[in-house]
Amino acid sequence: MAEAIVSAVLEQLTSIIAEGIQQEVKLVVGVEKEVKKLRSNLEDIEAVLVDAEERQVKEKAQIEGAEDAGVPKKKVCFFFPSSCFSFKQVSLRRDIAMKIKDVTENLDGIAKQKDMYTFNRIRSVEKSERVQSTSFVDVFEICGRVEEKSILVPKLCENSEQQLPIISIVGMGGIGKTILAQFAYNDDKVINSFDKRMWVCVSEHFDEYRIATAIIEALEDSPSNLAELDSLLRHINRSIVGKKFFLVLDDVWNEDYKKLEPLYHCLKNGLHGSKILITTRKESVARMMGSIDIINVKELPDEECWLLFRRLAFFGMPQVECQKFEEIGRQILSKCKGLPLAVKTIGSLLRFKKHREEWQSILESELWKLEEFEKDIFQPLLLSYNDLPSMIKRCFIYCAIFPKDYNIRRKYLIQLWMAQGYLKGEGNDVMEIIGQNYFDYLASRSFFQEFKKDDKNNIFKCKMHYLVHDFAQFLCKNECLHKEVNGLNEPIINSSYHEQVCHLIVTINEEDSFPNSVFSLRRMRSFLYNFEDSQVQLTPNILPKLFDELTSLKALSIGPSWRHEHVIEDIPKEVRKLIHLRYLNLSFLRIRKLPEALCGLYNLQILDINQCRELEELPQGIGKLIKLRHLENYGTTSLRNIPIGIQRLTNLRILREFVLSGGGGNGDKACSLEGLKYLDLFEELYIRGLGNISDVNEAKRSKIKNQKNLLHLTLDFRKDEGERRNEDDEALLEILQPSLNLEKLRLDKYRGNTILPNWMMSLTNLSHLTFRNCVNCTHLPSLGKLPSLESLSIWAMKSVKRVSNEFLGIESDGTSSSFTFFPKLKTLTFQNMDEWEEWDYETTRNGEEEGDITIMPSLISLSIHSCSKLKALPNHLDQNTTLKKDISRCPLLRYR
Repeated sequence: MAEAIVSAVLEQLTSIIAEGIQQEVKLVVGVEKEVKKLRSNLEDIEAVLVDAEERQVKEKAQIEGAEDAGVPKKKVCFFFPSSCFSFKQVSLRRDIAMKIKDVTENLDGIAKQKDMYTFNRIRSVEKSERVQSTSFVDVFEICGRVEEKSILVPKLCENSEQQLPIISIVGMGGIGKTILAQFAYNDDKVINSFDKRMWVCVSEHFDEYRIATAIIEALEDSPSNLAELDSLLRHINRSIVGKKFFLVLDDVWNEDYKKLEPLYHCLKNGLHGSKILITTRKESVARMMGSIDIINVKELPDEECWLLFRRLAFFGMPQVECQKFEEIGRQILSKCKGLPLAVKTIGSLLRFKKHREEWQSILESELWKLEEFEKDIFQPLLLSYNDLPSMIKRCFIYCAIFPKDYNIRRKYLIQLWMAQGYLKGEGNDVMEIIGQNYFDYLASRSFFQEFKKDDKNNIFKCKMHYLVHDFAQFLCKNECLHKEVNGLNEPIINSSYHEQVCHLIVTINEEDSFPNSVFSLRRMRSFLYNFEDSQVQLTPNILPKLFDELTSLKALSIGPSWRHEHVIEDIPKEVRKLIHLRYLNLSFLRIRKLPEALCGLYNLQILDINQCRELEELPQGIGKLIKLRHLENYGTTSLRNIPIGIQRLTNLRILREFVLSGGGGNGDKACSLEGLKYLDLFEELYIRGLGNISDVNEAKRSKIKNQKNLLHLTLDFRKDEGERRNEDDEALLEILQPSLNLEKLRLDKYRGNTILPNWMMSLTNLSHLTFRNCVNCTHLPSLGKLPSLESLSIWAMKSVKRVSNEFLGIESDGTSSSFTFFPKLKTLTFQNMDEWEEWDYETTRNGEEEGDITIMPSLISLSIHSCSKLKALPNHLDQNTTLKKDISRCPLLRYR
């Protein structure tokens, strides 16, 4: 951790010099010399910190000093308190000179002490190399445990004479208990054997209230608003009547049966055959819970270990090379002692080591002799951690802020890294891309697991193994904390490490229980409200004091979620005091406007106001936020316009919704569509209110085609007042040609009679296409030749009566130069097509053989809903027995 801290300080020092701030500093005599000396000292300290960190774990040595050696203890954190370091603004240049000189003198002493401890000078691995994105292996499918799975699954599916039996999986940390339980939980036989499945992570603190709440949410697919445990238990008791359920309680530690008993009894109302499965490190816990079966998970057999290790360590390596490394690989593997997590960690590390000397260094590392903590798992984790570049070490350690078993959203984590200054660009690289590379780097080394992926196979959510989380907490030394608050009498921060806390996420479970001790954490850089797990939300009265006291914050999240009633309606003016703030999350609040005071936060990079549905206007001074990169405003349905100042935000990369005014309200203070030409946007954009445009030349000047990094585009043609001519929308659509890089396109409330602008068929990367409420179109556009189209959704095109050749792109004479239509289409959806009667193609009626053309060869799913006049499907769909058909509210439709 220390190396990452010093590296951060050096980066900030370099940044100050590079940005020209030193021009003012140079006016003070001697400052330039002191700055150089400061930099030299920091570089000297940084060079030995890799060795120091390894020895700190192994020998319990402290770089700050050693009282046993008779040396006065001197703390580095006095000068730059861990990751909380920042160069604060001072009013007088003389103060700058004095502060730098004081720091330098103290660092002189620290630098000299390194010789006393005989630290080795070791440069951080890959220090000078740019971190590239890497592929990773998801090991979920290659866990092994064949014997245990063959025992567990039948036990879960069979009927037992005992009412509500409990089965236990017992084994040491990192042995694979949770993975085994997940395999069983997702097994098809198990899924088909139960009406309801529920998974709850318990962890060290057995919180009956949280567990009961999680069970209700799993049972009913919605959160509970009940405040008392007794009410929750009665609700569960009623909800499971007539249901055969399967409940997993993962990672149970508590041995007090009195805590479990009320929950167990309320679950007895389920159908016979219901089961509870627990995972625990302690057999005494399983005995206490009265398990009828205990499955003791031992070390992974040698060959299963080798299969897992080989899949990771030899990934992408030629077979000839694999044979050269097999002997040393098996020697290293023997040190993992059959622990799957250790095998996974070391295998992921060695995958990036291509030279035998590197493998030999891992084999002979002193860290294998570590006898502290989780004996057999911290050694490989520390080996893998020490191999990380210093900037990625900081990113990993920050993850200790999240609760155990937390679903970490990739985008959210990257934004928090940005806020702390952990993502430094090189050349033309942007922070967002660097953050994605860092995330992938950690994933490729198995620091993350349980990946959730989108339709492009990109991770959007993951978790950390609880032992990896323990390891991160050990490294951060209480700088990154999660605290659960259950009442005012519960101290949120232990006084022994009060001064160390820099990053805090809180879960609040009782009304009016926000602890005052938070306000004294003046060094705090992150304060995040855990809205996903909290039972109550933050109240408005705490905000003024929060803003008043925690003025060093860089990341602040106070937004609730859809699960809570929204009570915060105003952002107090004290927000202007958070001048260091870079990330601000106000999502889901009931605010109607943002205060102009917000525009004084000149360091702000990310403003999240997603789903603030009552927000009507943004501050007119938004153009002052010159460092703003993300304006997350998805779902701000009441927003009237975007202020014209947005044009000044040349760093802006993410803008979810661009709203065009209907002429009422702010008039010339609102940004026109032309304003988009000043921005370079990434990812996605929803343009709302295109029907309000009176001059199509305004659309021409917007130069949307130049937005090369814009991959998802929604064009909403709604108009605030009055009618609009159909041909106006047709002309406007023709002008709004996007970049050829576009991957997703949606048209909404389009009033034209036809949809087929000249540019549409040139979108060779287009994979998702949606038409909604295009009520005047009588024919579907010719889309069959779009080469990359995978998903097509057509909603409420109420004037379409027939779908035929033109939909495929077949010429009017029934011939076509292409014989494969919709070559990559996987999902096709029609909904609310009120006048649609016929769906057929004339090509099959003109004597052509079926083999002459191919239509939708890749189609997997067909959905048709509320098409009351449709009579039949075309033959190629009707006769497809492997096609998944989801059809409802189509009374005349006959299909096989």
